[in-house]
Formats: sequence, C-alpha cells, structure tokens
Amino acid sequence: MARKKEYNEDVVVEKAMNLFWRNGYETTSMQMLEKEMGINKFSIYSSFGNKHGLFLESLKSYNKKVNSIFEEFKNSNNGLEDIKAFFYNSVRICNVNGNQKGCLVTNTYNEFSGKEDDQINNQMNAFMDNLKELFIEKLKKDSNKDDETVLKQANYLLLAKHGLAAASRVNTEKEIEDYIEMTFKNL
Repeated sequence: MARKKEYNEDVVVEKAMNLFWRNGYETTSMQMLEKEMGINKFSIYSSFGNKHGLFLESLKSYNKKVNSIFEEFKNSNNGLEDIKAFFYNSVRICNVNGNQKGCLVTNTYNEFSGKEDDQINNQMNAFMDNLKELFIEKLKKDSNKDDETVLKQANYLLLAKHGLAAASRVNTEKEIEDYIEMTFKNL
C-alpha cells in the first residue's frame, strides 16, 4: 500500500523553484533541495523522478507565477507602449517580496545553452519564440513599419529583454529604469 504524501506538491515545488532561481540548476544539490523543501530525497525521487524532473516542474511553476503579466501583455492593444509596460512589469515581478532577482527562464536559457537537454531546450525555445511572436504582433500595430523592420526590432527587443533580466540581478532600480527608457527611445 502506497504511503500518503505528507506535503503539498505545489508548496515544495515553489520552494525548489526559488532555490533553482537563486542558484541555478547545476549549483543546486539534492541536499540543498531536501533542506529547502523540507522533504527527503526518497520523497523527491518518488514525486518527481529526479532533480531534472523537479526542475521541469519548477519551470512550470515559474511560468504560472509570471502568467499574469503575459496575459496582460497579450491582451493589450497599444503596440510599442505595451512592450515597454511588459519590460517594467517583468522587472517588478522579480522585486516582489520572496521572488528572486532576474528571470528564471533567462537564467535557465543561459545555463543550458549549448547543452544537449531536449526537454529544457524545447521549453526555453518555446518561451522565447512565443515572446518574439508577441513582440512582432505589437510592433505590427505601427503600420509605418515594414516586415523587415518589425523582425529586426523584435530581435533587438528579445536581446534587450535578456539583458534586462541579467541586469535586474545586480543593477539599481534607477539603472534599470534608464536601461528600459533608452531601449525604447531607440525604437
């Protein structure tokens, strides 16, 4: 007869997500996860298969956490101003008490680039492709831009968003604000 879990999976995944967010995948050990989550290795393996499975669940949890700013972004209709608001909102969510600085997806994208991990790479590529498509959709609201300009600006904004995520880990709020304002001044 299987034992009943004495923990809430959503709660322990959120704790693991925060640990991965702070330290990255490679640096986070099973011992660190046990301590942070308050459960033993057997329970982690039983529920998630292994550290990798837990990390995949952590990415899903992160996506749920940031879903509100993506929904707001998707449903807005003000073109470039919507993208700028999205940049500000993406920084704000990381400054909420209990959240980490930076973006877990960007951190993961950087950590796993060049590694052969199809599951992680597929999730990261899907996230980045979706974000780029949203940028393109918003940029096309300006009928003065041709498709080539829209694509170049979408690529620029995707890289700027990566830079913003990295900068938000170490730079001041004023520096971040200046970065965002200058990014959009140049469009």
